[in-house]
Amino acid sequence: MNTMNTSIDFLAVGDIVTEPFIRLKDAHVNCRIDTNSCEICMRWGDKIPYESATLCAGVGNASNAAVAAARLGLSSSLCAYVGEDRYGEECLDVLKNEHVGTEYMVVEMGKKTNYHYVLWYENERTILVNHELFTYTVPKVTTPPKWLYLTSLAANSLPYQEALVSLFSTWPETRLAFQPGTFQLQAGKEVCASLYKNSYIVFCNKEEAQKILGTEEMDIKLLLSGMRELGPTVSVITEGSKGAYASDGEHVWFVPMYPDVNSPYERTGAGDAFASTVVSALALGKTLEEALLWGPINSMSVVQEVGAQKGLLSREKLEQYLLDAPSTYSLTVI
Repeated sequence: MNTMNTSIDFLAVGDIVTEPFIRLKDAHVNCRIDTNSCEICMRWGDKIPYESATLCAGVGNASNAAVAAARLGLSSSLCAYVGEDRYGEECLDVLKNEHVGTEYMVVEMGKKTNYHYVLWYENERTILVNHELFTYTVPKVTTPPKWLYLTSLAANSLPYQEALVSLFSTWPETRLAFQPGTFQLQAGKEVCASLYKNSYIVFCNKEEAQKILGTEEMDIKLLLSGMRELGPTVSVITEGSKGAYASDGEHVWFVPMYPDVNSPYERTGAGDAFASTVVSALALGKTLEEALLWGPINSMSVVQEVGAQKGLLSREKLEQYLLDAPSTYSLTVI
């Protein structure tokens, strides 16, 4: 891991992956009438034709966030691991092309770059994930970043996360944003207690909030309050196309989704775009209220394209969408 002396605005920490998007045309979806649980179904023991396959390199929650921040004009870097293979090389190339710093990237010999499969049907997707167990080592950071954005890591990363929190405690000027990933959610709030406690802002969707808190509570205000009790100054809960909610302990806001310019094409990365754009706006000096209005715009743009990064906007384009927004696009205090 390299040592860097240059200050950066946004340091994302998490796994980076390569994902082929396989567009299915011979499938169907079954949903339970009493829950929001749905399943994608295909014929068993048969050859199933697919419509297309699109390879997206250098993606994943952390990489998507780092790219979003860079496109919005921040100095952005990614701390992640790749294997010594062509997929790792392609991931590094993506970051360099997006002007994301690679000084904290590690190529680990004997490991494979994370490779997931995305089953894309209509405008939704199911992702088959497999995180390589890298030998995570805390980076040597001479000049702390303004923001540390921590998200999805592998199941063996808990000691690494604790070491990062210890390092973070020596950076009083750095703010921590936490977007828990699959294994962090599975580990539970007790295991990840230090992450929640030291975070300035935490992002999750409604179902994830219920899982984190171990409740079936549906009241969004109570879920926001429960998340804040874990430690963060601000809790944010998204609810897909219904919009998002945020609380700083004094106010609870609702922000609707930005109106789609076209019907959503593929929804991967909408949550990453929202969360990282809110944090990027804060890093750019925007208020929380302003930042919450930035997030849905990038989410809207991302779902117009295949993959989590192609639709990410520049600051100029995002601010133009904000200027052109209908009067109904505004924050509501609830």
